[in-house]
Amino acid sequence: MDPQLALQELEKMGGDGLTANELIDLKGTGGMTYNDFLILPGYINFPADGVSLETKITRNITLKTPLMSSPMDTVTESEMAITMALLGGIGILHNNCTPDEQAAMVRKVKKFENGFITDPVVLSAQHKIRDVLEIKRRLGFAGIPITENGKVGGKLVGIVANRDIGFREDVDTELSAVMTTNVVTARHGVTLAEANQILRESKKGKLPIVDTEGNLVSLVARSDLLKNRDYPWASKHPQTKQLLVGAAIGTRPADRQRLAKLVEAGLDVVIIDSSQGNSSFQIDMIKHIKETYPGCVDVLAGNVVTRDQAANLIAAGADGLRVGMGSGSICITQEVMAVGRPQGTGVYQVSKFARKFGVPTVADGGISNVGHIAKALALGASCVMMGSLLAGTSEAPGEYFFLDGKRLKKYRGMGSLDAMEKNDSDNSGSQARYFSESDKVKVAQGVTGAVVDKGSIKQFIPYLITGLQHSLQDMGVPRLSELWTMVDAGKVRFEHRSAAAQIEGGVHGLVSYEKRLYK
Repeated sequence: MDPQLALQELEKMGGDGLTANELIDLKGTGGMTYNDFLILPGYINFPADGVSLETKITRNITLKTPLMSSPMDTVTESEMAITMALLGGIGILHNNCTPDEQAAMVRKVKKFENGFITDPVVLSAQHKIRDVLEIKRRLGFAGIPITENGKVGGKLVGIVANRDIGFREDVDTELSAVMTTNVVTARHGVTLAEANQILRESKKGKLPIVDTEGNLVSLVARSDLLKNRDYPWASKHPQTKQLLVGAAIGTRPADRQRLAKLVEAGLDVVIIDSSQGNSSFQIDMIKHIKETYPGCVDVLAGNVVTRDQAANLIAAGADGLRVGMGSGSICITQEVMAVGRPQGTGVYQVSKFARKFGVPTVADGGISNVGHIAKALALGASCVMMGSLLAGTSEAPGEYFFLDGKRLKKYRGMGSLDAMEKNDSDNSGSQARYFSESDKVKVAQGVTGAVVDKGSIKQFIPYLITGLQHSLQDMGVPRLSELWTMVDAGKVRFEHRSAAAQIEGGVHGLVSYEKRLYK
């Protein structure tokens, strides 16, 4: 045949592969995991570094990257949440702790980066150096404005920084003796760009904003200016410019008081954390949140794996859904309870249904590499939640230890007995997640293990981002927001993957090898 007729011939024959509907054939193939299929390559006419990964995680919250850390007590506390937000994702703080401890973690994230800090920590001249040291221990900074009454709105009389107290041995010295009184300020009404310019020119660490009478109104920090430069993709609230953060709660009456403290601390999105989200308890909690905090906090409900589960939560007012049941590396729900669903099928079925109502979905569980992230997104998820992939990083809670020459960090499922026994039942998010508070015998739905040291997510997350951009490029998808549209239209195609094909697609035929994922 004439080579010029190749495109016409292709049109007659039809494209290779399967549509998503043909791939997820429940009667023909049953449930599918990420390893059971591949995405076929598309047409490339754009560079990988130009691929946009912007996505919605709830109706009202958009991130630059589709990455979220799991609310597990060996994965996400304030350090992980801060770094995830700086790198364009979001961290979800675990609730296997007291409400006050969880609220303190929210505050630490929100205080880390601001535009105009409208509620800065303020002291009076009569406070002592020990008060500054305690604030530094709790919140991580020591640049504090001093007013006459020790409150925002009081007359500014000075400022205390690290250099003022660094070599002082008497911690009971009053701040009036060490504070700087010649303070560079800006008048209330200054724009953030103008304030940042004053910081650059003055070379100061903090810029108090005062009214015409010299009363403190707000504060701008030089450290935030540097963070804006170093982390252009940072996830921030559009008004306050503070980092975005989420936190998990349960569905017990006590969780309503917990939520009140979290919202007061500045929470952006609340995750109702349950292994089986289709319950009257969760529906009541969603309605309570929507009635009590309208427009204040988005609700990510779940977990679900079927349309039936999803419909009830969407009808109750959920802003997003978390998809997954028993697919995590440390989860044994499917084995012990005989309930759950293969993750690929669950993500596709729930996401397809939820998109009809404008509700984004988060694929939670079964993510162990960049390819799994790409597949979850191709099946309809707007974001992926990562547990084991981030456990073992330096930002994850816990201490490193060595075993057989390997540097490891503890990692446990929230359904493990180890996690359930961490707190009393009132403060155990782990027990509440599996409805186990009143059980005389605790039935584990997770295990405790260890993962290899992965270093800092400041190197690991950029690797995931770059890998995902290249994956979308290979699919021929220039923007993540267009992926599902192209999947639904049959432009992105799939193929089943046999057991032999899975072996062929991995490293094989070598006596030994070294697997370095990024540099």
